[in-house]
Amino acid sequence: MSYTKLAVPAGDMITATSGKLHVPSRPIVPFIEGDGTGPDIWAASVRVINAAVAQAYDNQRHIEWMEVYAGQKCFDRFGTWLLDETVTAFREFKVGIKGPLTTPIGGGIRSLNVELRKQLDLYVCLRPVRYFPGVPSPVKRPEDVDMVIFRENTEDIYTGIDLEAGSESNIKFKALLEKNLPQEYSKIRFPDTSGFGVKPISKQGTERLVRAAIRYALDNRRNSVTFAHKGNIMKYTEGAFRNWGYALAEREFSGRVYTWDQWENTKATKGEDAANAEQKSALAAGKIIVKDVIADIVFQQTITRAREFDVIATMNLNGDYLSDALAAQVGGIGIAPGGNINYETGHAVFEATHGTAPKYAGLDRVNPGSVILSGEMMLRYMGWKEAADLIIRGVEGAVAAGTVTYDFARMLPGSKEVKCSEFGDAVIRAMADATAATVLAPVAAAKAAARKPARSRRSAAKRKPAKRTTGA
Repeated sequence: MSYTKLAVPAGDMITATSGKLHVPSRPIVPFIEGDGTGPDIWAASVRVINAAVAQAYDNQRHIEWMEVYAGQKCFDRFGTWLLDETVTAFREFKVGIKGPLTTPIGGGIRSLNVELRKQLDLYVCLRPVRYFPGVPSPVKRPEDVDMVIFRENTEDIYTGIDLEAGSESNIKFKALLEKNLPQEYSKIRFPDTSGFGVKPISKQGTERLVRAAIRYALDNRRNSVTFAHKGNIMKYTEGAFRNWGYALAEREFSGRVYTWDQWENTKATKGEDAANAEQKSALAAGKIIVKDVIADIVFQQTITRAREFDVIATMNLNGDYLSDALAAQVGGIGIAPGGNINYETGHAVFEATHGTAPKYAGLDRVNPGSVILSGEMMLRYMGWKEAADLIIRGVEGAVAAGTVTYDFARMLPGSKEVKCSEFGDAVIRAMADATAATVLAPVAAAKAAARKPARSRRSAAKRKPAKRTTGA
């Protein structure tokens, strides 16, 4: 593909075979700087990502960054909110990253984030939620939170079939409903002034999400996958999600998972003791437990019983609420990463999970943690685990030292408030310290061993056994 508005750097393309990535040593990675605070955040984040790659691979690998455009910067430069070439670049180069984007006002595209996910069919919104020691939290035990949300990205209310009350499309929809489904139409309390939203949940969409969640749990030695749903009320959408999810788990992963559906069936035929014994045996065999919890109960129990949740698979709206609510337990969305992935084609766009915060634009003040950690996710997805691990250690080190941006500093007595760019510097220093410690530890151990006097065979033979001593 030849580009007329975008500059393609020297480098090589990431390719994929059956969803498996093949990453060269100099991959071209598209990025969107972002709106509002996006430039500040990206400037800090890209330095951290580049430093991690350089340190991890002794400068033998390097990302060739390709700027692509969406949002306000794109509109100001090209007169459109989303360049076709931007979508093409993400599709062609497979893996990319972006900052926060302004939502256009008026008609057309409702959300640039949703539009990118839709055009690239990025059906998984992946949101890992974990606690970094030292980050301020409103809950008593934030360290118990270590979850990964698999949010379905292409269906549900976010499909955008949203009909305004009184509009022509709304009137046609109501007429269709009244004529063909009068019993359903009669359930509407105030039909004349009601807006309508359509909530499609498909078997295919459910299955590919659940498949990805279970594979992730197996590959990353997780203990459980939970379906979060409101199927007790929405039986044929969210209830179907639950049922299709269980069916896929038992059909495609039999022998590696044990489901609560299996537990219920055993209980019904053999009794509860037999079902409990069966589940205990499955756990002992290292199987992953696949279970389901009603959505509102999930919100309670992820606070009161956080350790019982590991991987959570859910639909679009539930996942949107839940991922941000969980982020609040571990420091907020300022440090919450995210990725949008199609595990079948390999395409992925990692992103800031927060908004543009325009009042802070250009002040070099906001927390770049979300994009830094989204970069970590991107590197791990590319298979560059060593660089990803360095970023984790860097963020841990910076936060543990109390070197944090204003959002954390105001809640951490004794901490040192730093600018956005300075937090990036602190992460890079902590990465270097972590690398030095890893290198120096065996050297120090060897020196200590060399300093210790060797015992001769003769003295060892004559050595008397030590006397047994008793405590006072």
